[in-house]
Amino acid sequence: MTLFDGISARLVETDRLGVNVLERTGDDPATTPDHTVVFVHGNVSSSLFWQEIMQDLPSDLRVLAVDLRGFGRTEHTPLDATRGVRDFSDDLFATLQALDIPEAHLVGWSMGGGVVMQFALDHPVRSLTLQAPVSPYGFGGTRRDGSRLNDEDAGTGAGAANADFIQRLIDHDTTADAPTSPRSVFRAGYVAPGYESEHEDVWVESMLTTSTAGGNYPGDSVPTATWPGFAPGTTGVLNSLVPKYFDVSGIVDLSPKPPILWIHGTADAIVSDESFYDLNHLGALGVVPGWPGAEVAPAQPMVSQTRDVLAAYQEKGGEVTEVEIEGAGHSVHLERPAQFRRALLTHIGYVGRPADPAPPTEAIILRSAD
Repeated sequence: MTLFDGISARLVETDRLGVNVLERTGDDPATTPDHTVVFVHGNVSSSLFWQEIMQDLPSDLRVLAVDLRGFGRTEHTPLDATRGVRDFSDDLFATLQALDIPEAHLVGWSMGGGVVMQFALDHPVRSLTLQAPVSPYGFGGTRRDGSRLNDEDAGTGAGAANADFIQRLIDHDTTADAPTSPRSVFRAGYVAPGYESEHEDVWVESMLTTSTAGGNYPGDSVPTATWPGFAPGTTGVLNSLVPKYFDVSGIVDLSPKPPILWIHGTADAIVSDESFYDLNHLGALGVVPGWPGAEVAPAQPMVSQTRDVLAAYQEKGGEVTEVEIEGAGHSVHLERPAQFRRALLTHIGYVGRPADPAPPTEAIILRSAD
């Protein structure tokens, strides 16, 4: 595990499983919840992806990042997909309990956004930051209002995973020799064109920690006569996000409602109204043959669904801030770290919100070591 300066790792034993946690050396375990930030990664990644932003947050915050089960150094315990992402969120709760953290500001990226929304449905949180989150209605197979396209959720879940990509995870392929290598997938899907980093090897290392053991990534699938010929099974990561099992739109009825920051890029290839990871959109493009048409298998409008749910959350008294980053892809915290950092610190109340309209002489300068 490649750790950056000032970042340490430890295994936290819970009553559910052993969970790997990254921390900053020197952070005070007695830090109050309003100054505690916990990062939750997305699919095919790990806590390693958060290290740059962890380094750059103010030193009087307590900052942690967890590895979800089956990723990083957390135990590869099988995932019961019929519970949606509750196995993940219950693991997170057990971890925070073991660390004596009663509440925190939760930051979830992609699938991690779904995990922290589920967490908020079950436990109190200080705030939620959703970075390029999975739609509140899951991944694939729904209309804009969240209704399911068919009773089987055909075309969603583990069957949509690319077999060659899975094999390259198993083989720990670090090359960019094929479009399905993890490095190529990172460049094409995780970030927008033009992103470069001296730490790309670490991001690939993180992806390669994904467990492909039974019950982990991607999970099982079952055949169906409905296009494109498969439906989700009951175990594994991708099946935990199918609409049959996953729906966190109930956050609109939370009371009290934690403030929500939704930050996302306009060039996101994964979470989009026209996602290149949505089989129905690929069918419409002719990439997947036999597409039955938009009436039967429309692309999932993921961003629009999130906007609708968060608008309802706001209408019912919740505080929502949307930050849309022009030209950024799926990983705003990597691609536009200063904007991500500023939005997060403002959201958790660490820095004040600027006046609107701002005075013409206003200047707020934050040093990287503040």
